[in-house]
Amino acid sequence: MTMPAAAPASKRKPPGRIRQAKLSVPLAWPAQAPAQWFVHMSAMPAIDRITAAKRGVPALFLTRLAKFTGESKEQLNAWLGFSRATVDRKARAGQMLSTDESARVIGFARLVGQVQSLVNESGDPTDFDAARWLAMWLHNPLPALAGRLPGNYMDTVDGQQMISDLLARARGGAFA
Repeated sequence: MTMPAAAPASKRKPPGRIRQAKLSVPLAWPAQAPAQWFVHMSAMPAIDRITAAKRGVPALFLTRLAKFTGESKEQLNAWLGFSRATVDRKARAGQMLSTDESARVIGFARLVGQVQSLVNESGDPTDFDAARWLAMWLHNPLPALAGRLPGNYMDTVDGQQMISDLLARARGGAFA
C-alpha cells in the first residue's frame, strides 16, 4: 500500500497556527479621547477583548493614552509595569505590544470607560473627563486598599479587576 504524496510545502498550513477570530465590532485606536470609545471598551464582550489583546495594541497608543489621562508616559509605563525603553523601541518601529501588555492597556481603557459609564448613569457628564479623573484617583491612597495607591495595581489583570470592583461599589454607594 502506498501513502499519498504530501502537499507541496508552499500549500501546507504551518503547524499549530490558529485562525484569529474576528471582532464582533471593529476596533480602532483613537487619536483623540472620545468618552464613548472608552465606554465601548468597558462594555466589549470578553471574546472581543481577548481577540484585541492577541492582535496587539499599537505601542504608539500609549503616548495617546498618556495624553488622554494627563499623565507622563513614564507614569503610565510604571503603572502598567512596562519598560519605557521597550515601549519606545516598539513605538518607533510601529510594532504592537505583546498580548500581556495589550491586555493591561485594554484593562486600563476599560476602567476609564467604567468611570465614564458611572458618571453617565448618575448625572450630567458634560465637561467630565473620565481619563483624567481616573488618573488623579489612582494617585490617592484608599482605605479599602489598606492605604495603598490604586495605581499600584494597574500592572496585572487581577489588580485591574480589583480596582474595577472598587469602582463598581461606588455605583451602589459603598465607596472606599
